[in-house]
Order: sequence, then C-alpha cells, then structure tokens
Amino acid sequence: KVFPKDVLERAREYRAAIGPSGTGAYSHSQGISLFRKKVADFITQRDGHPSDQSNIFLTDGASSAIKHVLTGIIAGGNDAVMIPIPQYPIYSALIALLGGRQVGYELEEDIGWAVTEGELRKRFIESESKGLQVKAMAIINPGNPTGQVLDRQALEIICKFCAGNDIVLLADEVYQRNVYVPDKEFISAKKVAMETSGCEDLQLVSFHSTSKGLIGECGRRGGYMELHNIDEKVKGQLYKLASSGLCSGIAGQVMMALMVDPPKPGEESYSKFVAEEGAIFESLKRRAEALVNGLNKIDGVTCQPAEGAMYAFPAVEIPPKAAEAAAEKGMTPDTLYALSLLDETGICVVPASGFGQKRGRYGFRTTFLPPEDVLMDAIGEFGRHHRVFCEKYS
Repeated sequence: KVFPKDVLERAREYRAAIGPSGTGAYSHSQGISLFRKKVADFITQRDGHPSDQSNIFLTDGASSAIKHVLTGIIAGGNDAVMIPIPQYPIYSALIALLGGRQVGYELEEDIGWAVTEGELRKRFIESESKGLQVKAMAIINPGNPTGQVLDRQALEIICKFCAGNDIVLLADEVYQRNVYVPDKEFISAKKVAMETSGCEDLQLVSFHSTSKGLIGECGRRGGYMELHNIDEKVKGQLYKLASSGLCSGIAGQVMMALMVDPPKPGEESYSKFVAEEGAIFESLKRRAEALVNGLNKIDGVTCQPAEGAMYAFPAVEIPPKAAEAAAEKGMTPDTLYALSLLDETGICVVPASGFGQKRGRYGFRTTFLPPEDVLMDAIGEFGRHHRVFCEKYS
C-alpha cells in the first residue's frame, strides 16, 4: 500500500472533475467547477459568511488576477489606484503599464507599519485636487515587504473609507496563513466588510495564492480571486479578460483545491499532514523572531516585528559619505548598501527603495525562508557587513 485511502479518494474525485481529457485540456475560463466550489466552501468556513463559486476565478497565481482587475479598472490617464508605501512592486508596475496613476499612502513604521485614516483622507483629497479619480485601493495583509498584520480596527477604517468614497477595495491576502505573533490573527477584508455598518455596498476583490502560506508552491501558478458586490456587467467583462487567456493552468487549479481543502480529522493522512504543516509553521515562526531580533542588535539597524508574511524590512543608517558615493554612481544609497552586502557576504537582499519608502529612509527587504542553520549564519554576516560598510565610508 503506497498511498493513504483518502489520498486515493481525492485523486479519483479530482480526476472525475477534470474530465476524460485530463490535465492537458482547457477548462472553463473561471476554472474547474469542483475546484471553485472548494474555494467558495473554504471562504465560507473561514469568514462565517457565504461565498458563491460563480464569483470565484481560478488564476495563474494572484498576479494574473490582479492584472485582470487593474485592466478593468484603469480606463484613462486620470484613473488612479491607491497603494501602500512600501508596496509589492506588481501594483506600481501594472498601474504604469496600463496608463493609470499611482497614489501612495504611507504606512507608519513607528507604530508597526499601521494604516491611519488621516493618511488615507490626505492622499485622497490631494488626488482629487489634481483632477485624478481614485477608482481602487490596494491593501496587502499580511504585509509585503513590511510583515505587519492588520487588525479589525484598521480593516474597518479601510472598508469604511472605500465604501464612503465609492472605491473598489483590492485585498491582497496571499500570506493569510503566515501569522506568527500570538496577539494577532488574520481577518479577511470580506469578513470585516460583511460585519461593519456602512460597508454593505463595498465593492471588493480578494486575492489568494498557492505560492505562499505553508506550501509555497510558487511554480505551480495557482491562485484565485473572489468578487464581492461587483456588478454583473463588470463581472462579465472580467470573464472576457479571463477567456482571452482561455484558462489558468490545470496543475495550479489542482494545487489551489488541495490547499483550501486539506486532509480532515479522521482521514488516514490527516496526522501526517498536520505534523508536516505544523513543523513548517513553527520553524517559520522561530526564524521570523530570530531574524528580527538579530537585525535589531546591529548598531544602526532597526526592524519592526515580522508579525506575518515571509520578510523583514529593516531601516539602515547610511553614513553621509556612502550616500555621496551612491549619488556619484547614479544609484540610491540602499542599492549601494545591498550591492556591498552581496560582494562582502554573498547575501542577496532587495533595496527598500524598490518598494517605496519615506524620503530619507534607507533599508532593505530580506526573507527568513532559508534553513534555520543558514539563517543563523546570515544574521551574523549582516552585522559583520554593516560594521565593514560603516568603517569604509566613515
């Protein structure tokens, strides 16, 4: 006996749903019906509010879903999308590609990369004064690159702001399984919208992916988006966009169904699944804490807690002579720092300037995904390099 009974049953169920042509054939443009139903059931169980599979689109990762939605939203050069700063660059890149306008709202680093109502209103008013029409706003929860987890109060502020200003809320929730601190939990934007007065008509699109979480199957390209309170005519246009690509990859659709419908208590493979997933989660939790603590021990480096996701986003004090040297080379100071780190230690990080940050701040994004022994060595190397770098430009 090679496979547990429930694994064989699931394989037969999926094989029947895919159809006689197998995984080499096209599917419905929104995805295979059974898999979309599993996603809808997952959302219903997660939020305590119903989800309909007709509002689910299975996509090649969350990225293609985000592109479809932004393509539908941006119609002209005055159409604007509010995005967090710092942000995952897919938003700024797609907005520029589609000819729209980016409106950044800054997260407050000193209070854990929080979203404030005052900042949202300030940026919205500024945009209107420039003749821009803010049509959508993106949130990333848990945050990339910042690692914060939005609480209910923050999500209520966001949902009310979008509902009150007729803004479509785009909720990037691909790291929802990656929450490591005991005083925070993932709460979906949809759940908050459904339970908050004044948000009854909020237009919301939520995104999820198989690339993150505890499976990290990024090469499978599995993802979904759920439409909430989106007009049927708009939904029809999004369906046309999906149809232009025929369908998402079947392997990714299968992976998404597996992620949202894992082994259940009482099934033969359940204990092994829980043990493997639990070990991955606890290791990520240890690594997140160790990396942040290690970075904060370096003189001149400060890092907010990595409450969720897979990254730390420290701020680094750059010597004035290093800033001058960077300017001479036509690069940002944190790019110079990142290249120096790579040359000195072999560690590759992403300069914080690539994500956007407040003027005068410098830093980088790094991950705690390497094995624990490798990460511990890297933490020591971060400190050694910073001392070497500061001495060189003192």
